[in-house]
Amino acid sequence: MSFSTIDLSVPLSTDGHAVHHLIANCSPLDQNSMYCNLLQATHFASTSVSAKRGGELVGFISGYALPERPDTLFIWQVAVDESARGCGLALSMLQHILQRPHCSAINTLETSITESNQASWALFRRLASNLNTRVEESTLFDHVDHFRGSHDTETLVRIGPF
Repeated sequence: MSFSTIDLSVPLSTDGHAVHHLIANCSPLDQNSMYCNLLQATHFASTSVSAKRGGELVGFISGYALPERPDTLFIWQVAVDESARGCGLALSMLQHILQRPHCSAINTLETSITESNQASWALFRRLASNLNTRVEESTLFDHVDHFRGSHDTETLVRIGPF
């Protein structure tokens, strides 16, 4: 598959249903309600990205600027369909968001990753390397204290400043 056949764009409200379906097929991502995915594709559209091949959604990243720190973009989820993996799409989607005029004040990126999600660790370390900046890690939500044992610890990954 050629990455040149994939179009990156600001999500549309009509992408919400496809986002819901894509995330359901991208284990180990946590599923949200379809309503949440509709909000991601509308309220957070300027800090999210849809990747489409032939009109079909094959990638989606949701993110938002933190209200208390508008210079920080929090990436909520990165989803890439199995058919579009291995071509650097996730990294290109992240860079696409950061290059938008709406994100010109962003100088730090945060996300949370479980220890076992090696694909996400590799992606965000690669992004930090490309941005020539550091990665800091700390516990965001603890397995016991926050999830009562029902979910793995979420590590806060902070990339920046860039």
